[in-house]
Amino acid sequence: MLKRFMGWVMSAPATALVVLCLIVPVGATIGATFTTDAGPLGSYLAFLGSGFRRTVLWRTLEIALLTTVFSLLIGFLTAYVVSRAPARWRSVLIIAAVFPLLTGVVVRSFAFLILLGRNGMVNNALVWLGVEGAPFPMLYTQGAVIIAMVYLFVPLMILTLVGVLENIPDDLIQASSSLGASPFQTFRQVIFPLAVPGLIVGAVLVFTGSFTAYATPQLVGGESVMVMGTFLHQQAMVAFDWDSASTIAAIMVVVTLAVVLGMTRIAKRLNPMST
Repeated sequence: MLKRFMGWVMSAPATALVVLCLIVPVGATIGATFTTDAGPLGSYLAFLGSGFRRTVLWRTLEIALLTTVFSLLIGFLTAYVVSRAPARWRSVLIIAAVFPLLTGVVVRSFAFLILLGRNGMVNNALVWLGVEGAPFPMLYTQGAVIIAMVYLFVPLMILTLVGVLENIPDDLIQASSSLGASPFQTFRQVIFPLAVPGLIVGAVLVFTGSFTAYATPQLVGGESVMVMGTFLHQQAMVAFDWDSASTIAAIMVVVTLAVVLGMTRIAKRLNPMST
């Protein structure tokens, strides 16, 4: 009993800090949306009743989900190669994979202005190759935002998955092959189930980061690809509509929690070891 009490006492400062700095501000923001002049649900009905705002919400969800899917595919393949590489090369490959994290988000986003601009490196290469119709409008499109976001979040996915895949014993894979399983069957029945915890964590990190992103969509997408993060900034800092900004923030919190819980539930269903 005393040991449990001392545990509560030792964790109290950190718990109080989380409550004061995270839970209280978020709770106050969400609570403010129910005390507007439009009534308890008026701000939400106004948001959902606007075709433009629904489009922004759907676009943000689409970008976040596609970013998560592509990051999972690229990150899983890269992490698997790294985890199966010889020990003397593994550290080098990990450093190379996560090296972009040493550069700020804004700097990495600006790099895509140079790459995808009308006079950027990609279009200049296409013009030099004689591609018909070049240069193409690549910047300020949803595709450009997704590409930039995948580039930003793939290193996080790799870091999350490398440790999980390294802990899968080679004996299991060899035993699966010796029992007549094909490489695909080995992946589906051995590797994938054991990698599900890392996939869950990586997917949650990528989705929450891409759904709430501001700098990259603003720089690469501009006003033509407005997402919830840039829309929130516009309402709060340009229009000074704090009621609308609070509503957007509350919707982002609710949608993020709902999608994360849904992804966790689906991942657990795909993992036979959790049943």
